[in-house]
Amino acid sequence: MFKSNKASVQPTNTLIGYGTQVEGKLICETSLRIEGNFRGEIECSRDVVIGESGIAHSSIQAADIVIAGQVHGDMRVSGKLTITPTGRLYGNITSGNLIIHEGATFVGASIMSKDEDSPVISLQVDNNKRQAAAASEQEN
Repeated sequence: MFKSNKASVQPTNTLIGYGTQVEGKLICETSLRIEGNFRGEIECSRDVVIGESGIAHSSIQAADIVIAGQVHGDMRVSGKLTITPTGRLYGNITSGNLIIHEGATFVGASIMSKDEDSPVISLQVDNNKRQAAAASEQEN
């Protein structure tokens, strides 16, 4: 008798494109790809990809994360964290699985746990060491 005028909404992946700067808290139910700059918190139900041109100054929580760009912040990954040869991570990790490719940079501490209730890493890697490592990478 009555027809719904609502169109069915399909989930769309989220993209922060090259040249875009975003700041704040991002909560998304779909996958996220960052090719621009993001500063803040990310809570993603699905996958997060930091592309080669992407830079995130952020704590990130997601199902799976791939880092091909640069991340300054702590990760909490229920599935797999992959740092590609171009990827640079300056922060701590709590992850079920970790893959670090040859040529990648990781400065921080890691806890391997598939338990989603495991504590976030409380180890503190001296911020001066992180900054020095990041500065050294940029010089090369």
